[in-house]
Amino acid sequence: MRIIILTFLIFSSLLSSTSYEMGKKLYMQKACFSCHGMKAEGLHLYPRLANRAKGFLTYKLKKFRDKLSDNQQQEMMIAYAIGLSDEDIENLTTFMSEFKDEASGESYDDSYQTHGDGGS
Repeated sequence: MRIIILTFLIFSSLLSSTSYEMGKKLYMQKACFSCHGMKAEGLHLYPRLANRAKGFLTYKLKKFRDKLSDNQQQEMMIAYAIGLSDEDIENLTTFMSEFKDEASGESYDDSYQTHGDGGS
């Protein structure tokens, strides 16, 4: 019986520390939600991060960490990204790119595309 309980505890601790879970924890610790929303949906002028391409998110965070930005609004990200390790960026981008709403289990669908000539 002890072996079963010990095995369960080991597996549960391994499952709870996935890259997604660690990224979620880091997202909350770094207060990313204050500008980008609790569901990474973006607030006001701040962009949506949920379900964006992982490569794009990684590129942007590493650029901010290197104290580079494309415009003045993005400069505020430098202070948040400067202390991130490669592992932190990997975990954060996994969480953001694979985001699923816990309540509904759904992710954002941004695949809408227009077709035709506008209905004329």
